[in-house]
Amino acid sequence: MLPQAKGVARIAIVGVTLAMMLAAAGCGAPVTPESRVRAVVAEGELAAEARDLGGLMALVSPDFQDARGGDREELRRFLRGYFVMHQSVHLLTRIESVEFPYEDYARVRLTVGALGRESEAETTFDVAADVHEVALELRLEGDDWRVVRAEWRSARRD
Repeated sequence: MLPQAKGVARIAIVGVTLAMMLAAAGCGAPVTPESRVRAVVAEGELAAEARDLGGLMALVSPDFQDARGGDREELRRFLRGYFVMHQSVHLLTRIESVEFPYEDYARVRLTVGALGRESEAETTFDVAADVHEVALELRLEGDDWRVVRAEWRSARRD
């Protein structure tokens, strides 16, 4: 993957993860804090694959900050750029753990595989793919769980 694509993929993974989380919130399973958090992850995945920037950002708290100090607006710009560059986005996610250190605060660890097809691709094999380990922190804001912090790193063991 090209160096400039790595940063884009990382932000896209965070955005996708956020969207997946919101999607799961509307499911008909028993409503527990964990099921609601898992629903948010699922909603984030759906929104990312639909390239729905608004849907993804609805999952992000106004107080969002990533591990590098980036804020919500920086995440929005990154995701917008990723969606412009990739005409299709496909994700495969696996939630590794969900913990609740406080009643209104959750920590989620997941693995996200992302495959994006570039807009200017000459063949169907012009894709950007990567796997990341993602750590999210969510806070209950009113009735909604929203992502307040995200950290990700490549899962490759180079």
